Amino acid sequence: MATELSAALNQRGPIRTIGVIGMGYVGIPSAALFASVPGIRRVYGFQRNSPTSGYKIRMLNEGKNPLKGEEPGLDKLLADVVHKGVFHCTDDFTSIQECDAVTIAIQTPFKSPEDLIPDLTALEEGLRQAGRYLTRGTLVVLESTITPGTTCGWAREVLEEESGLLAGRDFALAHAPERVMVGRLIQNIQEHDRIVGGIDEDSTRRAIELYQPVLTKGQIIPMTATAAEVTKTAENTFRDLQIAAANQLALYCEAMGVNFYDVRTGIDSLKGDGITRAILWPGAGVGGHCLTKDTYHLERGVDVAGRTPLDYPQGHESLFVLARHVNDFMPRHTFHLVRQGLSCVGKEVSGSRIAILGFSFLPNTDDARNTPTEQFVNICQIHGAVTEIHDPWVHEYPGFSLSSDIEPVVKDADVLVLMTAHRMYYALDYDWVKRMMRPFPVLVDGRNIVDPDVIIRAGFVYEGIGRGDKNRHPRD
Repeated sequence: MATELSAALNQRGPIRTIGVIGMGYVGIPSAALFASVPGIRRVYGFQRNSPTSGYKIRMLNEGKNPLKGEEPGLDKLLADVVHKGVFHCTDDFTSIQECDAVTIAIQTPFKSPEDLIPDLTALEEGLRQAGRYLTRGTLVVLESTITPGTTCGWAREVLEEESGLLAGRDFALAHAPERVMVGRLIQNIQEHDRIVGGIDEDSTRRAIELYQPVLTKGQIIPMTATAAEVTKTAENTFRDLQIAAANQLALYCEAMGVNFYDVRTGIDSLKGDGITRAILWPGAGVGGHCLTKDTYHLERGVDVAGRTPLDYPQGHESLFVLARHVNDFMPRHTFHLVRQGLSCVGKEVSGSRIAILGFSFLPNTDDARNTPTEQFVNICQIHGAVTEIHDPWVHEYPGFSLSSDIEPVVKDADVLVLMTAHRMYYALDYDWVKRMMRPFPVLVDGRNIVDPDVIIRAGFVYEGIGRGDKNRHPRD
């Protein structure tokens, strides 16, 4: 039986004009891919003309990619869709009136690490802009990572309040969470399966119509909007849990004087029907926009979308929250290795010069959101160390001085700390680095970048996460 919404969608016809609100790591590649679909007449990228991000409008309309770092395929795709006149970036949100579908990809950070309450200010502004110019038969899709229950609850209410229309009757509403990793944005959007959850069956079908043409290997997985929200937050929470397990094991291996990587290889060798023992890699901390907060979105969902009381041991933290604490601890453990290495050569942290290689949280990108390097630097400075930071991709970050020239960073340093696995650090001439540093240099490897034996032979005091077999080795 036809519904009022299906009638409105049929009257609207096929999706030909698309709006993408938020020109960031998700919005830019999504808009470019939508614009490359045959039959799409126009894709609008909506971006506030703010002092911090307004520059993106000009760059995008020139066919230039404002995202730094390595993003295979994105530069050419952007140039092509702009040259063909299909994609246009604007701060004029009235053009939403022309759109058959509007996606919203805006960050949802926390207001502070203490309260862990999502800051929905930017997302609310995007929703209100969409609602203000919404017309009958339009599809609205939230791609932002949100607390389960948000699409059917608060987001729906905001859109209805601004538009005077009803979701599920006058316009379609769905959640289709982004599942991308910076450094392979285009590939991820095309090849990862796409979770699509509408507030009703008509909304789900319309959202499938939007996303199906951009997929190459990926398949559509339909479900409810709330199930889609749980899927997104849970998949990131589970990965965070897996990383925490590796980090915890690495700490155990250090304490027992064994090599985590030997243990990992041994565990991974157990294979057979129904056997999965693969372990992720430990490291100096977990960063990014998603893993650092999605556990708390998932936990809040029990209250926001909950229908029955949660049955769980009273007074105990969840396994997921405990995993978050382990991963949040790793920058502090990295500092412990710095202090341990300095003690081996009779030095104190206070007054020492610490050269830090890598500020972004992800290799070969400029993505420094919630980077663990920030916490590590702050700890070092609290204890009286002088810090210098090198990163080939991140040139500016509020409150921090960064250099793209590695020589002044390592010159006269007492400690070298590898915080990000940028490609260039694997190929670095560590003999040259040692000559630049002060006598009795310490190297702390937070990402398993260097061979400990090579580094020790070069004359460094070596400290590495999970390397209990090499840490605190005798100095020649």
